[in-house]
Amino acid sequence: MNVAILGNGGFGTALALLLHGAGHRVRLWGHDRAYTESIARTRTNPRYLSDVLLPDAIEVTVDPGVALAAADVLLAAIPTQHVRGTLRGMVDLLPKGVPIVSLAKGLEQGSGLRPTQVIAELVPAGTPVFALSGPSHAEELALGLPATVVLAGGAEHGLALAQLQAAMSTRALRIYRNTDVLGVELCGAVKNVMAIAAGIADGLGFGDNAKAAVLSRGVVEMARFGVAEGARRETFYGLAGIGDLAVTAFSRHGRNRAFGERVGRGEAAQVVLASTPKVVEGAWTARAVRARAREMGIEMPLCEAVCRVLYDGIAPRTAVSELMARDYKEEVV
Repeated sequence: MNVAILGNGGFGTALALLLHGAGHRVRLWGHDRAYTESIARTRTNPRYLSDVLLPDAIEVTVDPGVALAAADVLLAAIPTQHVRGTLRGMVDLLPKGVPIVSLAKGLEQGSGLRPTQVIAELVPAGTPVFALSGPSHAEELALGLPATVVLAGGAEHGLALAQLQAAMSTRALRIYRNTDVLGVELCGAVKNVMAIAAGIADGLGFGDNAKAAVLSRGVVEMARFGVAEGARRETFYGLAGIGDLAVTAFSRHGRNRAFGERVGRGEAAQVVLASTPKVVEGAWTARAVRARAREMGIEMPLCEAVCRVLYDGIAPRTAVSELMARDYKEEVV
């Protein structure tokens, strides 16, 4: 295939390497002209993946027309909050009917829309739009370490979904398919909020028991929220849900966990956000999820606690004390 990847951050770059290695022709686009031209010249991406070299055959460009020309598939490796602004001026350059795969994990601020919904608003009706998600840190993908993810698409695009699954799978990347796009995207969004909670527990020095509790109750909150929105419960106990939550909450590469850890240690959330070039999607998603959960009457105590720490001025230790002092209940999963 001719693969166009929009976004030369860690995940976009890692997939460029994997898909090139699988025999596809890959073009990698970045919005920052100076940085993208540096990648093209040095064949390195020091800001996100300093340990790998990009083969010369991967074309790196700042010109969207070049990136999208003759593309058979478009991978949108763009942070959720920038999907709309980035794609708005590019959709006319995309060959008609080309499938688009969103790699973003979050909810758009203001609208609360999922990335595939944002994309669907911008592209011609009937354009196949998919979501790729699951436990897949770019730092490991780029080194060719084994990973397994899920590609989600509507049942009406079942043939294209199966074709993309086969074309994008490699020796190091096993892809399952799923028709629950809603559930897969909500997993990717809400698990980042739970990873922040796990990081806050780390920052407070609460140990493995506390983190295990955050993860096990966190996936219950994720499923509760998803089912209320119309997703399938089982999706949250698969790769996109508990799988991605586990890797995000435990890995040293997990940016949401690392953000939460610094907040747990006493740093102000806005100071931490300003100090990292990597986008912490969970910080923005938490508010959108809390607002929607309140609107639906869904109880999400961990999400509420994260928002209270990040936006309501509550100390992390106080938020934990409030969680531990909640009324005794029967465990419901």
